[in-house]
Amino acid sequence: MSFILHPIDTVENISPEDFKKNYLDPRRPLVIKGLTKNWPAREKWTPEYLKQVVGKKVVPLYDNSKADPSKPINSSATEMPFDEYMDMIRSQPTELRIFFFNIFKQAPQLLDDIVLPKDLMGGFLESMPAMFFGGSNSVTFLHYDIDLPHIFHTHFGGRKHVILFENKWKRRLYCIPNATYALEDYDVQNPDIKKFPALDGVEGIEVFLEHGDTLFMPTGYWHWMKYIDGSYSLSLRAWDASISRKAASLYNLAIKGGVDSVLKMAFKEKYAKFREELAVKWANRELAAGKPF
Repeated sequence: MSFILHPIDTVENISPEDFKKNYLDPRRPLVIKGLTKNWPAREKWTPEYLKQVVGKKVVPLYDNSKADPSKPINSSATEMPFDEYMDMIRSQPTELRIFFFNIFKQAPQLLDDIVLPKDLMGGFLESMPAMFFGGSNSVTFLHYDIDLPHIFHTHFGGRKHVILFENKWKRRLYCIPNATYALEDYDVQNPDIKKFPALDGVEGIEVFLEHGDTLFMPTGYWHWMKYIDGSYSLSLRAWDASISRKAASLYNLAIKGGVDSVLKMAFKEKYAKFREELAVKWANRELAAGKPF
């Protein structure tokens, strides 16, 4: 036995009332296949078109390296002109991916090709749409977003494998203290339960996104992603309406962003080892207590 993965709810379209009642308020993930049918981007954003509008802008690239608790998170592995990168992910497998790229600064006209789903909810951060690109074999390590937004994640040009976990499981997932990512010594697709026993029985949701599909990820959801094909995604972010969630977001940015970075710089490997040991201790404690059942 390992993770217990359930299929995600999937709809073609959904009314604002149903979305709020069944997914937004209870914070349940959902795939909406028809959300982008009226977006020009759905047909227009081909690799050739994106190469044309972004051109030779040099972009940082990230690989499948595990998160190193002693180093800054999201450090790039290399860089490459955008058009060359797009050719590469279409022609061969690669781990290299583009992370949180504000493509709209390079090509503002692309904003005309998308429609924020304001009929479903408010609070969208209109200045923060971002794109993610990956070659087949590239993986985004297991984490949750530090600012705790709701995310509408639309995929283009291929397939993407996603595994989601509620934040209640974070200690059973070996969450690194003062961080938003897990002790990444295990393979999310095939974890070693003998080495990481707290993972056994953790429940999650498995998703396979195709071109044009939109995944609603509620605030605080852990996510692991693997590009099956060379392809790309757009994330639209929105604040949760609750005051407590906004306060938690500010706390994360201050403590898990600022203070944690200072401690990493000051204590380096010693601090990293301490956090890894504490992650294991917390996971074993929750497993022994049977939590979060």
